[in-house]
Amino acid sequence: MSIETALKEAMAIDGAIGVAVVDYESGMSLGTLGGGPALDLEIAAAGNTEVVRAKARTLATLGMEDTVEDILITLGQQYHLIRPLASSNSSLFLYLALDRNRGNLALARHALKRIESTLEV
Repeated sequence: MSIETALKEAMAIDGAIGVAVVDYESGMSLGTLGGGPALDLEIAAAGNTEVVRAKARTLATLGMEDTVEDILITLGQQYHLIRPLASSNSSLFLYLALDRNRGNLALARHALKRIESTLEV
């Protein structure tokens, strides 16, 4: 599926506030949908590149030959899910902000996994 379709499907997840496809090498978004005054997706996407880079460095330092499925950041009112694309040569990740009161974290993780598995860039 295209980036545009993936973004639309992610925004259909119950409680979705905003979603982005991000290149963690450059910190740039390839596409965003949602967000608004309370969540600037461009800033959030750029900031989360540091989270992904830090985890990659930590795995390398530990000598762990494993991959990150997803990263969860829990805020008081939101969940932020980061899902790196499974392709070994990809530097992209999906970023989803979810309202804790309206969303279901387990269902959102499954939906994001399905979207990620069919995303073609």
